[in-house]
Amino acid sequence: MEILLLGFFLFFAIINLCYFLVFSNFSFSKNQTINSVNLPVSVIVCAKNEAENLQNFLPVILEQEYPNFEVIVINDASLDETLEVIEKFQQTNPRLQLVNVQNNEAFWANKKYALTLGIKKAQYPYLLFTDADCAPQSKHWITTMAQHFSETKNIILGYGGYFKQKNSLLNKLIRFETLLTALQYFSYAKVGKAYMGVGRNLAYTSKLFYEHKGFASHLHVRSGDDDLFVNEAANSHNTAICYHPESITRSVPKKNLKTWFLQKRRHASTARHYKPQHKIILGLFYISRLLFWLLLPVLLILGSFNSTVLSSLGILLLVEFFIYLKTAQKLGETNVVWLFPFLEVFLVFTQLGVFISNIFSKPKHWK
Repeated sequence: MEILLLGFFLFFAIINLCYFLVFSNFSFSKNQTINSVNLPVSVIVCAKNEAENLQNFLPVILEQEYPNFEVIVINDASLDETLEVIEKFQQTNPRLQLVNVQNNEAFWANKKYALTLGIKKAQYPYLLFTDADCAPQSKHWITTMAQHFSETKNIILGYGGYFKQKNSLLNKLIRFETLLTALQYFSYAKVGKAYMGVGRNLAYTSKLFYEHKGFASHLHVRSGDDDLFVNEAANSHNTAICYHPESITRSVPKKNLKTWFLQKRRHASTARHYKPQHKIILGLFYISRLLFWLLLPVLLILGSFNSTVLSSLGILLLVEFFIYLKTAQKLGETNVVWLFPFLEVFLVFTQLGVFISNIFSKPKHWK
């Protein structure tokens, strides 16, 4: 029996190792540079009850050092002073365009409907998306993202991280999970298997949007305006990745474990609608990690093969550490790497809790 458990343990360790070797393709990729570009870009921000965040972060977008862009802010039936804040910015910023969405019973609380109206308002063919609680970390954000558009590349995946908070373990967990997610979608996109992007930092062309009839194929799914669209529209030739330090956006993270857990439930419910091949690839990665960490204490308690078990653990953790470190250096998240074994184990079992919770109840979407 112990031999069988050891065999399974080593099998899952090898699967994990294979995945991280694939991830190394991104982790050890060369640094990107900034090239001059002058494509006409429409920056689109969807806001629902985001008055304070718009007040704080919209100026960073409006002050981008880029020659040819507009900013479209969508007020999605907000109940706070979001509309008033946007109108105030409009008075001094001719680049700013407003789309004011009223409550519509057929599309109640549907962000995709609001985004569609914003896209239709855009006068430029290159669309760059971010959220109202996001702040580009450089005045060259538009430049670094837009430079990757070409005749063949019409989807650009960027990194949307979270602001750091001192002395917060939850903040480190959130940022580690975001780092791991980015490591996966950048790595798969780099080898022609793009499966998702994040609306905090994502670009594509209006032509692509209309070719795929917008969000029509998944309009019944109340989230997924970013990852489900990319999952449908991306292929091995049309997607580029942008990870230059000046292309990064950062968002306000969740303040407590409960709200973050609910956010993860929403994301997990959306992933059920990915293409089968993507669900298999992502599912195998998670299952191999879960079973590896479940078998580890069992084998250590049994004690017959401790040297083999600990050696396997050490090799895997060493490989993971260097890949996480190289990725974190690219994306400005180095201070979460040192806690990665603890954060990884906590994240694995949190995801299990998310899966179990979603079996019994559906999570809520868009505020």
